[in-house]
Amino acid sequence: MKRRSFVTNTGAATLAAALGNAQETSTPRQFRLWAMGDAHVGTDIARKRESLADAIRQSEQGGKEGSPPFDWDLAINVGDFSGDQGPPKDDEGHEVVRQFAALTKHRREDFYDIAGNHDASDQGEPTMGWFRKWVDPLGENTVFSGVDAARRRYPVIGTWERYEFRVGNVLFLMMSDRNDLPQPMGRGKRGGYPAGAVTRETFEWWRGRVEANRDSSIISAHHHMLRETTVGSGDWEGVLKKPDGSYESKYHGYQKDAGAAVEGASYLYFVDDQPKAMAFENYLAMHPGAIDLWFGGHTHTNPDDNFNGRTHIERKWDVNFINCCALTRFHGAERSRPMSRLLTFTEGSAEVRVQCRLHTDKHAPQGWYPKAERIIRLGKAFRPG
Repeated sequence: MKRRSFVTNTGAATLAAALGNAQETSTPRQFRLWAMGDAHVGTDIARKRESLADAIRQSEQGGKEGSPPFDWDLAINVGDFSGDQGPPKDDEGHEVVRQFAALTKHRREDFYDIAGNHDASDQGEPTMGWFRKWVDPLGENTVFSGVDAARRRYPVIGTWERYEFRVGNVLFLMMSDRNDLPQPMGRGKRGGYPAGAVTRETFEWWRGRVEANRDSSIISAHHHMLRETTVGSGDWEGVLKKPDGSYESKYHGYQKDAGAAVEGASYLYFVDDQPKAMAFENYLAMHPGAIDLWFGGHTHTNPDDNFNGRTHIERKWDVNFINCCALTRFHGAERSRPMSRLLTFTEGSAEVRVQCRLHTDKHAPQGWYPKAERIIRLGKAFRPG
């Protein structure tokens, strides 16, 4: 009797263990993407705040105010590493590299970066030389940037201006802003203008990659949002019109000598020298759902801002749009509230959880901000590969 009981119990235990192991092996895998931008390290370090390094330390170790650390697999940064109103200088490049060195649990190569309008070199300098030297997404200047392409967990293909990489069935298309182009697209005598710009070659590359990868979920990233997608991304929304008909700065600096380009201060306005080109917008309007997600930054504001019916996370043309900035506290200090976004992809699911992380207590207690959390939906279920 005892032997039969022992055998029965042993069989039950074996079955339970097998079921437990099956449950373990069938647990859906998750992929965590940390998205951010607009650190403007020079502006904040002048006030003794490490905008980039502080966010990194919070993710790996937790915040000084008690906010918990969080896991992430890779990070994308949509640019504006520099806070300079003129062409960025090497001392700020050194500072960017120094702050990236705060990483202890991740590699420098776990960051995938693009240039913002403040990262552009001047006319007559090597094309986008500062960004290519110090941020260096392709690892072409390792001695300065510390980026070694061979250490990428997800290898990149392309150029410093536009490149791609893949995580399972998700294709990332990364495009840098070209504020180094001549006026009115880019740098004038007093510095860069805020309107976004890409070259025609970059747009054609993007379109080609989208059309060649219809079986993938596609995430696009540029420093700027597209027109009328998220908060402050419409015509003239970057500036404030006064009663006398003149303009002053709002989300972005008003520069009278930028002429009509002030209209597009808040979005991707130029393709080559064509203003209000709307090449991406027109393509997506004609091909709804051609991509799944567009990341940008550029417009700094609090996570609850709703201007003309648009917030930080919106959906248009069957595409999700997320403004994931800004890390800075002092660049555009009146509106900047340091924050970033964490996206969690789950194997077999098309739903993605988007969490808002506050890096100071300026808007609400440091840490997760549930009020700004969202669930977005991709066109295809996530497959890690």
